[in-house]
Amino acid sequence: MEKILFSHSYFMRFDPKQWATGQPYPPLATIGAAALMREHGYQVSLFDTMFVDDPDEVIKRLAAERPDFFVVYDDGFNYLTKMCLTNMRDAAHRMIRMARQYGCTIILSSSDSTDHYGEYLQKGADFVLLGEGEQSLLELVNAIRDGQQDLSAIRGLAYTKDGVPLKTAARPVMRDLDTLPLPAWDLVDIPAYRAIHMEHHGYFSLNVSTTRGCPFKCNWCAKPIYGNRYNARSPHHVVKELKWLKHQYDFDHIWFCDDIFGLKPGWVNEFADLVERTGLHFRFKIQSRADLLLQENYVAALARAGCDNSWMGAESGSQKILDAMDKGTTVNQIHDATYLLRQYGIRPSFFIQFGYPGETKEDIRKTIRMINRLLPDSLGISVSYPLPGTPFYDRVKADLKDKSNWTDSDELRIMFRNTYHPAFYKQLHRYVHQSYRWHLALQQIKKLISRPAAVTGQSIKQAASIAWYAPMSLLGKLKLNKLEKLRIG
Repeated sequence: MEKILFSHSYFMRFDPKQWATGQPYPPLATIGAAALMREHGYQVSLFDTMFVDDPDEVIKRLAAERPDFFVVYDDGFNYLTKMCLTNMRDAAHRMIRMARQYGCTIILSSSDSTDHYGEYLQKGADFVLLGEGEQSLLELVNAIRDGQQDLSAIRGLAYTKDGVPLKTAARPVMRDLDTLPLPAWDLVDIPAYRAIHMEHHGYFSLNVSTTRGCPFKCNWCAKPIYGNRYNARSPHHVVKELKWLKHQYDFDHIWFCDDIFGLKPGWVNEFADLVERTGLHFRFKIQSRADLLLQENYVAALARAGCDNSWMGAESGSQKILDAMDKGTTVNQIHDATYLLRQYGIRPSFFIQFGYPGETKEDIRKTIRMINRLLPDSLGISVSYPLPGTPFYDRVKADLKDKSNWTDSDELRIMFRNTYHPAFYKQLHRYVHQSYRWHLALQQIKKLISRPAAVTGQSIKQAASIAWYAPMSLLGKLKLNKLEKLRIG
């Protein structure tokens, strides 16, 4: 029986911001691919890099297991892997080098290797899976096992022939996701994940995917793995997995890591019915869109199923910028969706993006005003990040000569020529958070005055934080004004 050692290239210790956040999730796509291969008779194991200090630690596993295949299969459901951080790319290259020394057939599947398959083949990979990888992986390993020489008929594959990298025909994305086995959760060191979640957050969260792909056309969003189609598992299939996970691991919370949760009409309502019928009790967070979150039946069903937090790709408080992004949403929809979520007890959270080409000081002001007026529960701020395969990337790629990827997720560097100096955007990130915290504290003070009976230790603490955030916000604004005048080199 052929042995396959699976791994992935996300090393959380190489990403200081994420390590400090203390919210790791198992590599869902990785253990999904492992489950499929095991279902077809292969012996599978996992070298989970999430808590690993050094990529060279893979040597111990390679030496002990002597696998026939070493498969670096990244978690395409995790947005951090789509960013193609250079720390992770370098780690993947090192693991490839180690695996070559043990005579493995080396196979890669990731956003980065799909976009840069030639580089990974040069570094020693035998094959790169392009796009959605499970079926390509199965066909490839079967062909190698059977001694097949001509691999050109296997779709979604890149490899070297006569010293030249070549690609086979693209593989269509899967439509019936219920045919896939449930992920191989038993390969994961669940206690390690539980411990860090409990230490940092006081509850245990796991990740589940219900869909693949996104049909919307935001021109900065790369979709190298699952593409623009939107395919969903059935609510029954999802609830089956949740029941199993609850029984096995007794999770408290689920992150549904879909790009957009429950876009298919009626899906969320059926899901909520099944959750109630089976007696499942858990909280969950999702990612969605402002226009979808205006549908009251959708929001009501989310609340009924246990949703307590919805992240919204708000991006900007300027309609001009939203339109330039081809976002397909409006600033008014962001406002209305925020209010509707709160009516149903769901905390709204915003993803915000600064630095899109053409953004002016007034556009930035509009975004800050929107944040401080709506005061979302959480705020994720980034700057525009060009990824291959997007119209945005094509627009700015001439500027990406020295650097085209961040080292880690907190670098927040503008890598193309823009309105302001890169240092301005780094300070803008700090200032917006300071200003947001100041306004949250001010809101809490108003609540304490109007409803003294509702005073708690936490509310007093948040109100008191104004003593820190008010002066820090003013100082941050002064620094921002100074950096605004820096000339772009």
